[in-house]
Amino acid sequence: MTGNLILLEKKLENLSPFVIAFSGGVDSTFLAAVAKRVCPDTSIAITVASQFVASRETQFAKIMAREIGINHTCLDIDVLQFSDVTQNSSLRCYYCKKHIFSLIKQKAKSLGISNLIHAVNLDDLNDYRPGLKAAEELGYHAPLVEAGFTKQDIRVASKKMRLQTWNMPSQSCLATRIPYDDPITSNKLAMVEQGEAVLYDLGFKHTRVRCHGLLARIEVPSESIGLFLGEEIRKKITKTFQKIGFNYTSIDVDGYKTGKMNIVNTPK
Repeated sequence: MTGNLILLEKKLENLSPFVIAFSGGVDSTFLAAVAKRVCPDTSIAITVASQFVASRETQFAKIMAREIGINHTCLDIDVLQFSDVTQNSSLRCYYCKKHIFSLIKQKAKSLGISNLIHAVNLDDLNDYRPGLKAAEELGYHAPLVEAGFTKQDIRVASKKMRLQTWNMPSQSCLATRIPYDDPITSNKLAMVEQGEAVLYDLGFKHTRVRCHGLLARIEVPSESIGLFLGEEIRKKITKTFQKIGFNYTSIDVDGYKTGKMNIVNTPK
């Protein structure tokens, strides 16, 4: 483990009081749990609910905040009102994060808090994540990066802390299921969320439904592809996805991989 927990705690103490951008995922739950331990009265977690976040993930964030015991606030934003987001260029994540993190910053200011932190880790720096630039421009601190934490470090430390998120699949917003330059609509997002909910209920906890028009390209871990192709499950998925609005359903034989939609991406 390369992450330095003592260093992380010291950095949080130096930033107190602060607001954490909290999604309820592996990284932000770990960060919030450490923050609650070292700054119990001066740390606040803020979750932003939008059309880009599955409703079950927002509810889970509320549950985790209660379990940790951290002061928690949930805000709402209509991300589809912003044309720079819905146009879905390769900089969509930058614009979206700018709007969402600005909302958190505004809320923090109303509470008299100037220090803002988010749960980016070292591994995130190796992927195409333009939203990180937005966070930096808005003055967000990245204590997990500064303390040397990788994703695996966070999982190991989370397990030791008995956080149920320690082995939870990575989260990403629903917009990442739609190819760049394909405009984002509420209908497409709803189709993706419904499709992933169906797969989740069938036992596929780590999955993505990529929306290519009327075609759903489903990603599951390589070891789950055989189960997916079983006749009973396959027919059930196809029938249900047609009701959702997908005329065609396919499976990506390469399996699930984080950031796959970025493979052909070139910043514009």
